[in-house]
Amino acid sequence: MKLQNKLQIFSAILGIGIFLTSCQKTGADVVSQETQQDQLTTTAIETETEVDNVTDDVTVMVDQTYNNEEFANKSAVSPGDRYLPDCATITRVVTDTTKDITIDFGDSCVLRSGNTVSGKILIHYAIDKVALTKLVEVSFDNFFNNSRKIEGSFSILKERQNQNGNPQSTNTFNITVTWPDNSFATKEGTKTRELIEGGDTFTWGDDVFEITGHWNFTRKDGTIHVATITTPLRRELSCRFIVSGVIALQKDDQAAVLDFGDGTCDDLALLTKNGETTEIHLRK
Repeated sequence: MKLQNKLQIFSAILGIGIFLTSCQKTGADVVSQETQQDQLTTTAIETETEVDNVTDDVTVMVDQTYNNEEFANKSAVSPGDRYLPDCATITRVVTDTTKDITIDFGDSCVLRSGNTVSGKILIHYAIDKVALTKLVEVSFDNFFNNSRKIEGSFSILKERQNQNGNPQSTNTFNITVTWPDNSFATKEGTKTRELIEGGDTFTWGDDVFEITGHWNFTRKDGTIHVATITTPLRRELSCRFIVSGVIALQKDDQAAVLDFGDGTCDDLALLTKNGETTEIHLRK
């Protein structure tokens, strides 16, 4: 009986020890996860640039479609000059006061950016040939970009001429991107795109935009960081990527800087945080 009692006591002590050790490990793991979530991680920044590529795809397609519709001499736009690929079908519903355009990509359509899309982008605006500004409203119908579902609101205030005499668009967006594993991220803010080159031709390949703006980026876990363009971004439609410019990123007391380079067309950018600079890829 004494031996049995000793064994029972030893087993009880061992069980308590294992339980306490398990609790300690679990607590450490939770702290580690919370710390990781609170950080402005490289992965989070790469995800933000991925979402940015998605919203940029939408903006360019809407801009180019609108411009082709509203050119005074649309016959001057040859099929080869159209930015949208042949797999995108455009239909229109026109009234005396409004125009509704549907861009239908079907089940699969490869864009000039290299991304594969499906579903529809819906565009709505008022018909007014003399207005100096026009609001273009954009929505989505089962629209996917590289298997990522795109939902939310998107509007573009278009100006015929800004103070520099160039066409300009101010985009206001609240977009949610959902990945195939059901993770998601939301981007909300504004971007202003000034057409600084190519506005005098009907060819999309010589169009160059200067982009400014700011936005909030929210991940699935609820963490938020703020992005502000501190040096205007340069987007050349002949290149798939932003070629220069700087974005400052802030989360609480953490900061990072994303530098898109010297104008070279590549998918690389330099990320600087905590005094260290690393090279990241913009495309996923």
